Amino acid sequence: MLSSKILDFLFNLQFTVDLPDEVEVMHPFTDEVVSEVVKTFYNKFYHDNNPRYCIVGINPGRFGGGVTGIPFTDPIRLEKGCGIDNNWLRKQELSSVFVYDMIHAFGGPEAFYGKLYFTSISPLGFTKNGKNLNYYDDKQLAERIVPFAVDCLRKQIDWGLHTSVAFCLGEGTNFKFFSKLNKEYKLFERIVPLSHPRFIMQYRSKTKDDYIQKYLQEFLPLA
Repeated sequence: MLSSKILDFLFNLQFTVDLPDEVEVMHPFTDEVVSEVVKTFYNKFYHDNNPRYCIVGINPGRFGGGVTGIPFTDPIRLEKGCGIDNNWLRKQELSSVFVYDMIHAFGGPEAFYGKLYFTSISPLGFTKNGKNLNYYDDKQLAERIVPFAVDCLRKQIDWGLHTSVAFCLGEGTNFKFFSKLNKEYKLFERIVPLSHPRFIMQYRSKTKDDYIQKYLQEFLPLA
């Protein structure tokens, strides 16, 4: 089952990258509570052998995937959107708000996760001085994680994910970085960039519905 492959991948992530000064890695899958929630989520939505299309983000943040272990899913959306009870503080994460509004417009979690799968350039997140850090915000980190990122993407592709197209969250630096990796390592046939959910919610929230429609224009034909 795909769920078993995903869980095996997440629970056996080995991060051996030499981190720059003051940079720390978040590895939520070593936490017992997180691991149980992650098992529940993937066994609920990925317990089949159907291939998915890949959506590639940057890296998990402290208040979404860094807490729950599930990309773009904060504790609130985990309960209300996915129907999975949890005892974490109900702290909202902006990207998660957009993602689950979009998932609802798509037809709900069962429909969405039945066709699509979230991952990231780095499936583990980073902090620097206690604050979120995107891998590309530190030049040394961006250079050093390339082998880790490529290895992780290849392992996930080997599950039978569709490689005709992948979707990149972030039309700027993340897209540029992902495109360079893809050109060198030939992971996907093409990459479609989409505005990052956090950018939308932070700077374009008044036109959020327009961005949801842009996502659906790309995703709904896949259904």
